[in-house]
Amino acid sequence: MTTQSNNSERNYWAIVPAAGVGSRMASQTPKQYLKLLNKPIIEHSLQRLLDHPKITGLVVALGDHDEYWSDVVLNTNKPVLRVNGGAERCHSVLNALNTLIESHEKNLNIKANDWVLVHDAARPCIRHQDIDSLIDSVDKHAVGGLLALPVRDTMKRQDSSRHVSETVDRNGLWHALTPQMFPLQILRDAIDDAVASDSLITDESSAIERTGSKPLLVEGHEDNIKITRPVDIKLAEMFMKAQLHE
Repeated sequence: MTTQSNNSERNYWAIVPAAGVGSRMASQTPKQYLKLLNKPIIEHSLQRLLDHPKITGLVVALGDHDEYWSDVVLNTNKPVLRVNGGAERCHSVLNALNTLIESHEKNLNIKANDWVLVHDAARPCIRHQDIDSLIDSVDKHAVGGLLALPVRDTMKRQDSSRHVSETVDRNGLWHALTPQMFPLQILRDAIDDAVASDSLITDESSAIERTGSKPLLVEGHEDNIKITRPVDIKLAEMFMKAQLHE
């Protein structure tokens, strides 16, 4: 592994794709705007990122006809840029990356080798401790990395009838979490190439992996859950209240 140079001079920008509707929540309101402890879920997620002392600013990718964003209140003096999202996560992230690259004219001091941390809008329980671990572990890595959790349960693969076709060896398997942290220009080029090739990428790491590089896995906390179903809101409430008393 080679190391990056001048890490102390690099910025850390957060990107949050938030153009989805979250159909599994069975709600007319996009899931990122459902209330969690009396605030929209996305407000918790963005505020935690912005409150981290190393995060320089944030780009949020929203749907073209988003009518809920005006209700989000953020307490920060850091730049928060809004861009249009796309059909899929990768398109939203790509739009955000392009906006950062093009924003040098806005005196934001953005450089091609700045780090970007892409985080799910529906992961409101992210700990600063985990962001610290990600930054400290990845900062001198040549590729980048992501928060993740080792798989602990027995894994099954189904057949077309939803019967078990095999038991999958869990050794070496991890659950991918966010944030996922990569150099700005490298991630932009990787996603741009994947989109141009109609390749299915479900997260930023898969775009980087597609180039032949190997991102670093950084173990995070299990309470960094992604809200996808109604029961997850109650679980997130429990985790956030517990975090306040740690």
